[in-house]
Amino acid sequence: MNTPIRICALTLLSISISFSCSAQTVNDYPSKALQIVVPFPPGGSIDMAARLVGQNLSEAFNQPVVVSNRPGASGNIGMEYVARSHPDGYTLVFAPFSVATASQLFLKLHFDPIKDLKPIIRVADQPNVLVVNPDKVKANNVKDFVAYLKANPDKISFGTSGIGNPQDFSARTFMVATGTQMLNVAYKGGAPALSDLMGGHIDVMFETSPTAVPYVQSGKLKALGVTSDKRLPTLPDVPTLDEAGISGYKAIYWMGLLAPAKTPDSIIEKLNKEIQHILAKKEVRKQLEDISLYPAGGSPEDFKKLIEDESVIYAKLIKELNIPQQ
Repeated sequence: MNTPIRICALTLLSISISFSCSAQTVNDYPSKALQIVVPFPPGGSIDMAARLVGQNLSEAFNQPVVVSNRPGASGNIGMEYVARSHPDGYTLVFAPFSVATASQLFLKLHFDPIKDLKPIIRVADQPNVLVVNPDKVKANNVKDFVAYLKANPDKISFGTSGIGNPQDFSARTFMVATGTQMLNVAYKGGAPALSDLMGGHIDVMFETSPTAVPYVQSGKLKALGVTSDKRLPTLPDVPTLDEAGISGYKAIYWMGLLAPAKTPDSIIEKLNKEIQHILAKKEVRKQLEDISLYPAGGSPEDFKKLIEDESVIYAKLIKELNIPQQ
């Protein structure tokens, strides 16, 4: 007679202990170091923004935040590493908009970024800058550059941080809009591509604004235009591509923080709330704006909807721009 009662009591005790542990985990989070994975090499815009957020998050949580770089396969190696990590909020990925495009471009992926990663917050937006090696490309403006490309088809090479990344989309959109052709050279990240651009191994990049601006200001690279709809405060004399004659051209790309898909909502909300506070700080906003990033923010739900909406938009663009699937 007592057996069913004992089993029931033990079950309730088990549930109670489980619930208590879960609540304690959320309340105590984080109780150890966090890891933010950057799926690109050091030195790029994603890396810079991740380190800024990581430093402030460490101060807010009073726990170490380690930023580790896991580059390769257009960011897919780092994103997959996090997608397969334990969903406890201690391993996160600071990723670009390619979260919305990877599964459409890479047919042999062993994970689905949209299904296997959980959005936390959109941190910032960034435009790209059309930059050239001044020793190899003598054009002083977009009009001259387009004329040179048309006179020399397939002789100019552009670098990217991988197929389907912001530099790639910007360059392909530019070629379609202007009726020109360039050779695509894909790297593991923006930093090595930029190094080769300055070394004369490639000719052109639509580089992310944070990494391009210092080299333009120092004279090592020449900027012909920016992909945003407004001029950058850090490059006030460089026109937008729309101003330069490519009517309607606009390309701005986001970056944000995500976690493994099964991470508890309570941890996602806690991270979102803390990073919202970080992005509201005047000094943080200035640091982002100084490297030509536009602070973003919003809820996890906002970020999730953005990713899903852009997945549909970029599916059409991938076909229109003839971006090869791999």
